[in-house]
Amino acid sequence: MAPNRKQMIVPVRTDPADEVSSVSQMPLFTQIREILRRRILDGSYPPHSQMPSESQMMTAFRVSRITIRQALGDLQKEGLIFKVMGKGSFVAKPKAFQSLSRLQGFAEAMSSSGYETYSMLLSAREMPASKIVAQRLQLRADAPVFEIQRLRYLNREPISVDVSYFPPAIGERLVQADLATRDIFVILENDLGRNLTHAELQIEAISADESLARHLDIREASPLLRIERLTYDDGKPIDFEFLYYRGDAFQYRLRIDRS
Repeated sequence: MAPNRKQMIVPVRTDPADEVSSVSQMPLFTQIREILRRRILDGSYPPHSQMPSESQMMTAFRVSRITIRQALGDLQKEGLIFKVMGKGSFVAKPKAFQSLSRLQGFAEAMSSSGYETYSMLLSAREMPASKIVAQRLQLRADAPVFEIQRLRYLNREPISVDVSYFPPAIGERLVQADLATRDIFVILENDLGRNLTHAELQIEAISADESLARHLDIREASPLLRIERLTYDDGKPIDFEFLYYRGDAFQYRLRIDRS
């Protein structure tokens, strides 16, 4: 929904720590972009609030209009702000993102970006492996596996439902650990002495069913990202997961180089 005239306008904040420097090796528009990004991420500029005008920022940062527009252009490309013709720039509800260039747990990746994470344990049980789970974990059909379901929160909002499968002995150890604040990857490595080497991923778009929609506080049939992830311990599969992420609040990013 487009902002209306009653939309809150955020004033330009003056902070000595946020002053730009003409002698820095970093270009002025990059310095300003980082200052504005930090204010958006720390909540100083709340979602859907109106950004200060270009003229106000020119005065506050003592730079040209083109420098301000370069900084705002970068923020718009990142999805942190959006522009409304004739009204100015507004703060978007930012999407969290995780890079696919490293094998990291959710909390590992998000905490390094300044986000707060938390997990709620939905269920933990031993069960016969389905055909796909047995195949991925290289088990015989109907072999026992341990299923752990968690609801993951990002900045106190539900972001994903994670359904993970392990050999029973490992699953039983995991549920004795602090799954609310610790990543399973960290527990596997630090507590269980496992050597996680790599993972295989498949990503697809799906629609939320009634159960996922209820957990994630979204409407049924809303878009989700479904990730299948198979993680290996010294070349042997140890952790097979279905990760269901809200499509409106999360994205994966990958850098691809052309040789």
